[in-house]
Amino acid sequence: MRQGLFDYLSAQTGALTLGDVLLSFLFALILGIVIFVSYRFAFSGSMYSARFNVSLVMLTLVTTLVMCVIGNNIALSLGMVGALSIVRFRTAIKDPRDTAYIFWCIAVGVCCGVSEFLIASVGSVVLFLFLILYGAVKRNDRYLLVVRSSKEGSQEIEKRVTQYFAGKAQVRVINTGTETVEYIYELSDRLLNESTQKNVDGITIVELLQNIDGITAVNMVSQSDEINR
Repeated sequence: MRQGLFDYLSAQTGALTLGDVLLSFLFALILGIVIFVSYRFAFSGSMYSARFNVSLVMLTLVTTLVMCVIGNNIALSLGMVGALSIVRFRTAIKDPRDTAYIFWCIAVGVCCGVSEFLIASVGSVVLFLFLILYGAVKRNDRYLLVVRSSKEGSQEIEKRVTQYFAGKAQVRVINTGTETVEYIYELSDRLLNESTQKNVDGITIVELLQNIDGITAVNMVSQSDEINR
């Protein structure tokens, strides 16, 4: 029984010809370039990494190479799974969309490695169009308004912030000391722009708060999915 199972697994070699291998790598390279272009144009952040984009093409080719080696060999595939299970990848993913691109590369590499070129091509076209459209969507950044003042100016701060944002600004933190107070408001990008445009004098919230007696600091911090600026 064991010998028969061993012979069956060993016989599933699935040898590929040189032409099959070259065709698989050609399709993988073409679709890898499509992924490269998609990432380049869909990326809307402030820290574009050309090296990461090139590594996406390399990942597609490497996955194709692995699939060509495995072929239909079940024993080799099980061994490959065991070997890859000990690898630990600790590269931080700054943008959640980068994970989608990594899986896209792996999927294309798997399809090209088993000569499923139609599935790889159709899937890549659909993903390419979707990610191009998705990349054009404007980010909705969040802002933190940090105001530090003496206790005498706390009521005036609350009054002016409430009037400026029509009561829509959300207070997240109020830090109170013996002589000082700190307010942290969370603002959406849309709320900040609308409130600034509605102001007749064109005064920003930072300029408005700086005129209060007792103010020591007014900071506006932008938060996004990538980095906190």
